[in-house]
Parts: sequence; C-alpha cells; structure tokens
Amino acid sequence: MPNIRDLKEDEYPELLKEIPEPPKQLRLWGQMPSPENKLLAIVGSRKFSQYGREMCEQIIAGLAGSPVTVVSGLALGIDSIAHRAALRAGIQTFAIPGSGLDRTVLHPHSHINLAEEIVESGGGLMSEYDDLMPSGVWAFPRRNRIMAGMCHATIVIEAERKSGTLITSRLATEYNREVGAVPGPITLPASDGPHMLIRLGAALIRDANDVLELLRLQRKDENPTLVNPDDLSDEEKVFIKILGEPCSRDELIRKSKLDTGSASAILSLLEIKGLITEEMGEVRKTF
Repeated sequence: MPNIRDLKEDEYPELLKEIPEPPKQLRLWGQMPSPENKLLAIVGSRKFSQYGREMCEQIIAGLAGSPVTVVSGLALGIDSIAHRAALRAGIQTFAIPGSGLDRTVLHPHSHINLAEEIVESGGGLMSEYDDLMPSGVWAFPRRNRIMAGMCHATIVIEAERKSGTLITSRLATEYNREVGAVPGPITLPASDGPHMLIRLGAALIRDANDVLELLRLQRKDENPTLVNPDDLSDEEKVFIKILGEPCSRDELIRKSKLDTGSASAILSLLEIKGLITEEMGEVRKTF
C-alpha cells in the first residue's frame, strides 16, 4: 500500500493558497515539489499527434538541469508523455489525478506503474479527494484549478477548441499565472486551442528556452539577443552602459535622467530586442 498522508497547512504550495477556492484538504503520496523549483504545468490532448509527442518530449528534455518541476494530471495523452519525459530527463515531476490516491481508484488505472515511478524518482501525487474517491467528469475541472493554481506557469500542447484542457489555461489566466502555448500545423484540429490562446496573448512556446523565459529563469541560448548592441540608438546605449551592474527599474530610470514615459518605452524596446531582462525586481543585461 502506498504511504499516503495528510498535507499540513504549512506544507501547501504557496501559490495555491492564493486562489479563490483553495482545497480544504490535500492528500500526498511521495514528495512535494522542491521549494526552490519553479512549477510548470504541462497539459494537452488525450488524442495527441506524433508532432505533439515530439514537441512535448523535446521541450522537457531541454529543461534538464534547470530548477523546474513538471506538473501534470497523470491522464492519457500529453499528461503521461510529460511525466515520462521528465523522468527520463531527471526532472522532478508531480501529478494531480482526478481521483483519490488509493491504487484501487487511481485514475487512469493503467497509469499505476507510472505513479509508482513518479514517487520512486522523488516526485509525488496529490489530491484533494478522499483516498477511495473514484474519478468522475465533475472531478477534472476541480483538479485543473489545483494544477493552475499551484504552478507558476501553464503551457498547452495540443488541444481542440472545445477541449477541457483549455479550462486549465483559463484558470491560470484568472489566477494571474503565466500561460504559454505550442503552435502546431494549421491543418490539425488539435492546433486550434493553442493558436486561439496565442491570438489571445499567450506566450509562443517553441522550445525549452521559451519555457525558461516564461518562468523568469535564465535562457540557455548562447546569444538570445535579436539585434547587435552596437546598432542601438544613443538613448538605448545609455541604459546598456548603466547596466554594468543589475539594478532596479526605478533606479535605472533615475540614473538615465530621462522622463519616466520615455525611459519606460526604451526599456520595453530593449526587452523586446532580447538585450535586457527583469528578474526578482532587478533589470540586467542578457549579453
């Protein structure tokens, strides 16, 4: 029998405490996500394409060595592909099934071995349902709110326009979390959901570096800039010169001696060009 226990309130994921309807109880099998990691929810279609599988596996493989925990729902399709790709890459992975955690009801039953691999690798499973609660259609939207609520970002890999997967991305947006989507072939119905999200403002996810940027982690590209720093305007060069050392945005604007509106516009341009990034309240150069 798995060692399932009640999660103490002070062990709840910090972000999950902020959502409108936080769970009244949480049951845990295994380990909680590492506190220093960024939590990334990966969701997608149960009826995935070969393209969707390959993109999911490539993106997760590219996250190896980064402080990221991959969170998904243990379901058939992209969810299980994400968990298995994380296991292969040595990345901690964490599952939120739409059922209780007892082996007799764990959903889907075909993924019991996968659940055991997740726990044995140092990850875990978590549910707000009693251990013997079977899954039901009503359970999945509630499960999705936990995934969206506890994670720093959610990315969607394949989902038809009316897919339940999009519930998770909608909730993530409502909770003020980052949302990204992987584009796909325009002839594929499973591309409709991600393309709609991108048109509505979700981040375009092409590879692991785009995911790291979404999580506000350092990209692994050697040179992610889109322009040559020597080709900047004189005003843009002022900011680059000031950023010999990282500093706060307010301090940067003050040192530039430009008015706030002009300075903010230039900083936005530099960020679009990939020359600066803002992390933990500090602006820094990326090159």
